[in-house]
Amino acid sequence: MLKLKNVEKEQFDEFVKNHKTKSHFLQSLSWGEFSKVKKNLIPHYLGLVNEKDELVGATLLLEKKLPLNLCYFYAPRGFVIDYKNKELVRTMTKKVVDFAKNKKAIFVKIDPDIIKTKFNYENIEEPNPDFNDIFETLKSVGFKHLGFTKNFETMQPRYTFRIDLNRDLEEIESHFSKTTKQRITKAIKLNTEVTIGTKNDLKDFYHLMTLTESRKDFISYNEDYYETLYEIFNGNPSSKATLFLGKVHINKTIKALEQTLKDINNQISILPIDNLSKSAKAKLTELTKQKENILNEIEKYKNYKKEYGQDITLSAHMIIEYGDKAWVLYAGNHNILSETYVNYYTYYEHLKYCKEKGIKIYDQFGTIGDLSKDNPRLGLHEFKKKFGGDYVEFIGEWDYVTNKLMYFVFTKLVPIYRKIIRNRSKKELQNEINKAG
Repeated sequence: MLKLKNVEKEQFDEFVKNHKTKSHFLQSLSWGEFSKVKKNLIPHYLGLVNEKDELVGATLLLEKKLPLNLCYFYAPRGFVIDYKNKELVRTMTKKVVDFAKNKKAIFVKIDPDIIKTKFNYENIEEPNPDFNDIFETLKSVGFKHLGFTKNFETMQPRYTFRIDLNRDLEEIESHFSKTTKQRITKAIKLNTEVTIGTKNDLKDFYHLMTLTESRKDFISYNEDYYETLYEIFNGNPSSKATLFLGKVHINKTIKALEQTLKDINNQISILPIDNLSKSAKAKLTELTKQKENILNEIEKYKNYKKEYGQDITLSAHMIIEYGDKAWVLYAGNHNILSETYVNYYTYYEHLKYCKEKGIKIYDQFGTIGDLSKDNPRLGLHEFKKKFGGDYVEFIGEWDYVTNKLMYFVFTKLVPIYRKIIRNRSKKELQNEINKAG
């Protein structure tokens, strides 16, 4: 007889971290504690135990309080169980739903990272042979599937790119696109640098996140949000948040360019200027063009130094490690000196870092399924694709409805009301502007 109960935080985290198929940072103790502090959610660390009081399943349930003493529950990337075990899915669902009903919940939401299908770097499809059975099992126990969404409509991304770090680094790099390899090489030649940051670097990270927000039209968070996340994940031995900083040191870059210029001048000097063959003339033309470009680059970097100083942090990425996986959770980038390709180099360095630490899965945490040319997020997708990971599609969101009337009000009527209020506020603001004009 299995029963669901609150378990000790350390016991819960140890089980989730080491689960063979469902270990995920969004089910971790750290994410639960962070959600309590910064998202105003109540974490419940629940375990499904057998007669010997051994854990056979677990889930972090985040409780969101609603008016009228109601609430709903969300298990991000949960439950932590073997989804191929139908009886276990059935029992876990029943126990969690009973728990939710006792709390007057109107629904329970899950979005497990169960793979529906994936395409490898050669665009060869690899469907999950267990997907249909798992899908039907979740339906049979009472969950309602919310559809195969294509963008970021859901709580967590339904698509991502994942790189299998069990392979040799040389093989992983061979799957990078040609331009990615070239850009990483250029960043190295320009003497750019990638370092691991500390808490003191969170200000730079936040600054770059705000720049990316304004450029890419997405909503970031305040500085305290990132600081709290960093502190909580690094305060728990089971998890880790690491900052990677991509930097340009202008003097070093200018020195590298001057060396390139010297090499070009040497190549020009050995050409027989007075008796050039057709091929030598073409070579001279090409070298002269390269020399002109390098001189322009040197002048440009000197101007950047006057404006921004000697050292500029161009990229700041936050990587989350938990269990045998790592996620590129946040990435902020400056809008200058993109031609140094520091962003590519930063990705490359934290990928190598994860590989060296024995991480098995490197997850780029989110992309799109709608690959139409007019999708504004297509550029993000194409950038992540260049690193040669598997293009993964997950099963999507599921709701178990425990109060049909209030579920309808919350999911249908409240969004309509909020939209009306937003439009009315915009109209009133526009009227005020027109009056002022």
